Amino acid sequence: MANLFASAAMAEGYARSRPAVHAWVLRQLPGRYRRALDLGCGSGISTAALAGLAEHRVGLEPAEPMLAWAPRVSPGADFLVGQAEALPFADESFDLIAAAGSLNYCDLPPALREINRVLTPHGQLAIYDFAQGKEFEDPPALTTWNTAFKLRYPSPEGPGRFDPGGEPFSMTLPYNAATYLDYALTETNVSAAIARGIPAEEIRAWCQLSLGPVFAGQTKSVIFRGYLAVKSRNAAWSPPAL
Repeated sequence: MANLFASAAMAEGYARSRPAVHAWVLRQLPGRYRRALDLGCGSGISTAALAGLAEHRVGLEPAEPMLAWAPRVSPGADFLVGQAEALPFADESFDLIAAAGSLNYCDLPPALREINRVLTPHGQLAIYDFAQGKEFEDPPALTTWNTAFKLRYPSPEGPGRFDPGGEPFSMTLPYNAATYLDYALTETNVSAAIARGIPAEEIRAWCQLSLGPVFAGQTKSVIFRGYLAVKSRNAAWSPPAL
């Protein structure tokens, strides 16, 4: 199957409707940095979240269509197409590298060698990821909806995920039926369904109709759970595949 992130629709969805988790996570990092690299920056939301931490921000993304929105989403940052396994930067170029779920898609041994190469001697690698927001704080209605959503539009077989020994976190964000619909349509099970020939309008219509009773005209808190791990250069660690 083609790269599910490499489409104009996915890029716009990521730019407009992905959850605002990145800024909250990156605020947990100490201090400020001179140069930061956002590895697998997507449409630039995670790069924008580095604005208060780093003087110079660079976003690297392998799916070129994603970068169409990046300069608008994160003004003042530089963006380029590239792979983690062959970083197009000089040795010791960055004192912070942030990777939001992107290492799941890498060939880890060469990617980690490249990360070590371009980090400064006291540089840090911040690895974080978060799962889909699919539960409310109290009733199970959203969890039930997401089960039906994934049964109707199954998730594609993805890369192995890993836990690099980070600290777990959970946070909530407010959603109503309309904003949650826009977010849900950015999930890769939707891209996979469209790639199989299911019209995007059909998927949107089903989601819109079925989400109405879940939110019942209200704004509700949706829980996002994830982890953050901060590693030093040349740290001896081997993330186990899950």
